Amino acid sequence: MKFNTGLLFPLSSKACQTRFDLVFGRLMPSLVFTPARRRVPRVPSPDVWVYWEGGKHRDVSRVRDLSAAGLFVETRFRQAEGDLLELHLLVQEGRIRLEAQVRHITAGEGFGLKLNSVATGDLSQFDALLSRVRSAAPNPILG
Repeated sequence: MKFNTGLLFPLSSKACQTRFDLVFGRLMPSLVFTPARRRVPRVPSPDVWVYWEGGKHRDVSRVRDLSAAGLFVETRFRQAEGDLLELHLLVQEGRIRLEAQVRHITAGEGFGLKLNSVATGDLSQFDALLSRVRSAAPNPILG
């Protein structure tokens, strides 16, 4: 079932198209809104690296994109969805320790992580990192 975030009711093929035609005239396909997969847009992070460990693997990997809610780690290692990982971001802002959960895997590229927690003493560095990455990014990644 798809949801139209602007109208807040389920979209079904014929019923909604007929109703939209009667109320608004012809709707262009670009006007039908579906929610983005991410609640918080990620931004490209070309100079961010992470040491991560979890399960039977540990590695130093490049972070493709980053947000306050998650990140994508480029690695050849596979983790299972749901695995918990300990992360240590290697950045100019200083030490940033995180705990994250594997949410999706892209074979041959890496995996997407949902952040569960940031070490209390590292919150200010994490905030500074997000500010720096956002200010350098041309466009956020929504999908």
